[in-house]
Amino acid sequence: MQDQFSVFEAPDFSDLPWHLPLDEWAGQTPRLEELPRGESRHPVVFVNYSGALYAIKEMPGDLAETEYKLLIQLETANIQTVSPVGWRRSEYLTTPRRGLLITRYLDHSIPYRSLFQHGGLERYRKHLLDAIAGLLVQLHLAGIFWGDCSLSNTLFRRDAGALQAYLVDAETAEIHPKGLTPDLRHLELEIMEENVGRELGELFFEAAQEGFHPLVAVPSTDAGMYIRLSYQSLWEEIRKEIIIRPGENYRIQERIRSLNELGFSVSSVEMVELDSGSQVILRPTVTDRTFHRDQLLSLTGLDTEEMQARKMMNEILQVQANLSNRENRSVPLNVAAYHWQNTIYLPTVTHLRNMVDENTNEVELYCEVLENKWYLSEQAHHDVGHEAAALDYVRRFSTSTN
Repeated sequence: MQDQFSVFEAPDFSDLPWHLPLDEWAGQTPRLEELPRGESRHPVVFVNYSGALYAIKEMPGDLAETEYKLLIQLETANIQTVSPVGWRRSEYLTTPRRGLLITRYLDHSIPYRSLFQHGGLERYRKHLLDAIAGLLVQLHLAGIFWGDCSLSNTLFRRDAGALQAYLVDAETAEIHPKGLTPDLRHLELEIMEENVGRELGELFFEAAQEGFHPLVAVPSTDAGMYIRLSYQSLWEEIRKEIIIRPGENYRIQERIRSLNELGFSVSSVEMVELDSGSQVILRPTVTDRTFHRDQLLSLTGLDTEEMQARKMMNEILQVQANLSNRENRSVPLNVAAYHWQNTIYLPTVTHLRNMVDENTNEVELYCEVLENKWYLSEQAHHDVGHEAAALDYVRRFSTSTN
């Protein structure tokens, strides 16, 4: 038997019944867990090791090895995807031989069906389509053709009241180091439209049979087109070139900041001189959509989603301004981040930890407290503070959450 495992800290899985197909694991190991999942063309099981969950997918031939290597490349490119742990060949005899891919289960993730079937998640449904569009843009910027974009192949995490989409199935993905051609991007969008329309149509039919009516921003028949238009709008914005005239160098930083506001990092800037010689075209090279997330992680060690990080970085910048004004000197950003984390963030989440569950982590709860703080402050006509907002949030929502 050949197998390979990444440096990711994980068990060796030696106690699992590898001599059996996944379909026959029920009753053979106490580690199996039932979790919500999307549709899959291959057998999938979930196993529990001391509270850490892993997904195991059985695939024909060398597909497990191929997908494992692809996922490593996607993770290296900062693509939002599941983390590869390892792959191995099956121990039972089949023709052709089969392989097994092991990935780390995406904690606090939500399959798309749960967004429509569970009460309390209704407000996130309208963000699902924009999240898919954002993930496709991120993939295409990195020169990655997914080839099977669908809701079933995607997991979602809550992100400051919205959603972030994560690629789960990379079986059909291709990496194009020179970038995707317009034809490939068009094909990707066609595949996405067909898959999303079919999946939502089936879901809406099932909902009608069961007597409830899920609501989204657009009808299921128009969902694919909505994602396409959202994708095109975002793609055009980040690929936009602007003309810089003499004395307008400040527009370079404005353009970079506008891309950072969308979450994108800018790795380099190309200036192309026009024929007149007095003007240049600004062409920024945009990379991953983790600008605020990377910034917050480096300052505080907090691993968050992008929009969560953006909210927190805004708070840190405000703390920096307040400290600088109070002390009449320039306070470094890392000093402000330390002050924010220890005097604002940590005391606030202390009130929220009993509300953490399988769908919500303390970072998302903190962002919800920020929304509650804004609401209470508007009513009171003054800043009520984080502690009052947290205590009010716990009082109003802890019963329904637990």
